[in-house]
Amino acid sequence: MDKLAEIEEKTARIVGLLEKENGGGVLLGAQHNFSWITAGARNGIDLSRDPGAGTVLITREGRRFLLASRIEMPRLLTEEVSEKRFEPVDFPWEEEKASGAFLGNLAKSLLSERASLISDLAAGPNVRVAEGDIARCRYRLTAAEQQRIRALGTEAGMVMGEIARSVSPGKKEVEVAREVDYALAARDIKAVVNLVAADDRIKRYRHPVPTEAAWKRTLMMVVCARRHGLIVSLTRIVTVERDDLELRKRTLSAARINSTILAATRPGRTGAEVYQTASAAYAAEGYEGEIHLHHQGGACGYRTREWVAHPACAEVIECDQAFAWNPSITGTKVEETCIVTNGKAETITTSPAWPQLEVEVAGERFVSPDVLTL
Repeated sequence: MDKLAEIEEKTARIVGLLEKENGGGVLLGAQHNFSWITAGARNGIDLSRDPGAGTVLITREGRRFLLASRIEMPRLLTEEVSEKRFEPVDFPWEEEKASGAFLGNLAKSLLSERASLISDLAAGPNVRVAEGDIARCRYRLTAAEQQRIRALGTEAGMVMGEIARSVSPGKKEVEVAREVDYALAARDIKAVVNLVAADDRIKRYRHPVPTEAAWKRTLMMVVCARRHGLIVSLTRIVTVERDDLELRKRTLSAARINSTILAATRPGRTGAEVYQTASAAYAAEGYEGEIHLHHQGGACGYRTREWVAHPACAEVIECDQAFAWNPSITGTKVEETCIVTNGKAETITTSPAWPQLEVEVAGERFVSPDVLTL
């Protein structure tokens, strides 16, 4: 699938949303949505903000406009998107800054008379923000997106495996995090989440932001890696303690829970059903309360998590959708990214030659990353 075919498929999804909601157009200005609709382009300048420096407008008739200030339009058309695929509409930056409703009003002027406008971000009065509806248009990955996220998963798994094998006791968490950043950046990959925990910090914190602490016995590395807008997540743990039986026991239980979740990741199942399956698996392993100490993950793609499984989650698993599950038991965690293909979950972030824990669930075998002994 070439980029134009991918963009056309996504445009059709947005048109379908507009027909369902009786809308006239959709504004896509958030950085993750811009990457999605443009098949991997970027509108990000200030990465601390959701809005990017360029917005796509899709009309109910299927027309695609690129709205951008005269500061940004030349670069966007030269380096990010094609004028043949998106009709450019530029404007003075002063007018945009003068009114929070400017972008919405500009978009409405390009729509049919009295047509309503939907947006992923606030765009002025009488513009409905509907990121949730737009997100559902993203969930099912196109064939081209599956190729890109598989390549990303392969490379992220390779980088994390190589770094994890090379770290030696005494290295600080912040130093490990920098190595991950640099190694991913060399492959045009951005670590949008980069967590590192040494020794007891693994037990104390589910989201360990790296510190000056140096590891001595056990190290956990967590990354959410983004390229072309798509994101994969994975966790790796290494230890120099060969006789840490409790760590091994808990990691095996986490792997069993992960395998049970993977077996439940089937098209048509809801997030609530997967959560209940996970809850029962925790109880079966003797760790009933652990599910309440951290979320279990969920759908991913252009967000680290598009949605998270919880007791009231009504989101439905779709074919060709990506997921990152992360069951954890105090002191350990198992995390990989997978794609639901051919009716089942297929892991795409495996690190080469990394030790695996195989678990059979309902006659099917699943693998999860084990702790690597250095």
